[in-house]
Amino acid sequence: MSEFKGLLMGMGNPLLDISAEVGQDMLDKYEVKLDSAILAEEKHIPIYQELLDKYDAGFIAGGATQNSIRVAQWMLTKAGLTNNTAFMGCVGSDNYAKTLEECASKDGVLTHYMKDESTPTGTCAVLVKDGERSLIANLAAANNFKKSHLETPEAEAIYSAAKFYYIAGFFLTVSVESLVIVAEHAIANEKTFCLNLSAPFIIDFFGDQVATALEYADYLFCNESEAAAYAKKHDLGEDLKEVALKVAASPKKTSKPRTVVFTQGSQSTIVACNGVVTEYAVDPLDSKLLVDTNGAGDAFVGGFLSKLVQGKGIEECVKAGHWSARYIIQVPGTTIDKPCTYEG
Repeated sequence: MSEFKGLLMGMGNPLLDISAEVGQDMLDKYEVKLDSAILAEEKHIPIYQELLDKYDAGFIAGGATQNSIRVAQWMLTKAGLTNNTAFMGCVGSDNYAKTLEECASKDGVLTHYMKDESTPTGTCAVLVKDGERSLIANLAAANNFKKSHLETPEAEAIYSAAKFYYIAGFFLTVSVESLVIVAEHAIANEKTFCLNLSAPFIIDFFGDQVATALEYADYLFCNESEAAAYAKKHDLGEDLKEVALKVAASPKKTSKPRTVVFTQGSQSTIVACNGVVTEYAVDPLDSKLLVDTNGAGDAFVGGFLSKLVQGKGIEECVKAGHWSARYIIQVPGTTIDKPCTYEG
C-alpha cells in the first residue's frame, strides 16, 4: 500500500448495491416501503437472487460512507486534489469484494478493507419505483469489522494522516468501539469528526450507540425523516429548525461548536451552529430528469466534505452538497463515471 497523505478518511459498511426498477408487487412481496432503509431479515434473503434472475439488475459500488467518500474524491479531483481520501470497512474474500475495491480505486479512493474469509461481501437490494427507492441491506461481512483492524500498521498510518473523519450511522450497528478509537484520535489531535444519523431505525433501536457517537460529532448530518425521528425520541418538538439548534447545543466532548445539517430533499437545507440557524434553498429539478434518489444524501455529504476539507465556509460546503446530490439523482445509484464538472 502506498503511503496515505490525504485529508479525509471514512469508515463504514462497504456494500455492493444490486439495483433494479421494480413494481409495487415486489415492494409488497417483501413488505418494504419506498424512501426507507432497513437491515435484511430472513424473509428478505431471497430478494438478492430474485433481482438478478428476474430483473435487469445492475451492480453499483455502495455503502453510505463509501459513497460519500467516493463523491468527495470525485469533487476533490476536479479541484486538483487527487488521492486525498481513504476508506475502511470489512468485506469477504470474493468477487464482489474485488468489484468494490476496483470501483473505489478507479474513483481515486484508497481502500484498506478488513477481509473476512468465511463470510460473503455485503450487498444492498435497491428497489427503484417512480424515482424513489427502498434499501434492504444484507451486511454479511460488513457486520464483522473489528477494532483490531485499526491496529494494523496500514490502518494506523491512514487514520493518523487524515485530518477529517466521516462515519455514517449504519456503522453504529457494527463496531462502536472502532468509531470511538477514531473519534478519540480526532479529539487528541484537534481534527474534525463528522457523523450521519443515516436512518430512523438507527435512532429508534440503537439509541445508546447514537448517544455515544454524537458527543464526538463536530458535524452531524441527517435528512428530515431522521431529524423527525430523533426529535420524537428525545421530545425536541416538531419545528426542525428548533430541533437542529437543540441538537447543535447538546453535550459534546470538546468546546468546538457542533454544526448540524438537515437535508430535506427538494426543500431548503437547514444548518444550525452557535445558536444560529440558516436555511439554504435547493434549486428545483425537473421531474423528467430524475432517475432515482438512491445515494442523494450520501452525495450531499460527499460534496459538502469536499469543500470542508479545503477550509471553505458553510455556504460553499452546502452549495457543493446541493450540486453533487442534484447530479446523483440524475444517474443510477452513486454512479460517477464521468469527470466532475462542478465550478464552485
